[in-house]
Amino acid sequence: MSRVKGGVNSLKRRRNVLKMVKGYRFARSKKERAAKEAIFHAGKNAFAHRRDKKNDFRKLWNVRINAGLDGIGDGKLSYSKFIGALNKKGILVNRKMLSMLAEKSPKTFERIVKEIA
Repeated sequence: MSRVKGGVNSLKRRRNVLKMVKGYRFARSKKERAAKEAIFHAGKNAFAHRRDKKNDFRKLWNVRINAGLDGIGDGKLSYSKFIGALNKKGILVNRKMLSMLAEKSPKTFERIVKEIA
């Protein structure tokens, strides 16, 4: 029975693994065993942090909105009172859009704040 040599497949597998860890430091970018472990851990963290990213962005938007509110009027309107007033008035603008308005076009954001006052 003739034997099958697996060199081509092994090299292809190794090349693909090392391609995935390009930019990693030390052995993780050069040695196959360390690279495989690095890929495994990176994938585990990526899975968990895809969920965390949503919370991180919401926190960022809240901070931006609050910072935008500080510059308007006497600065006494807090974030929570602002969001509560928006909901009572029925103004349906999400936090992402509000934070973008507060950062990029403060005049428009100020008009929304004046609308609820």
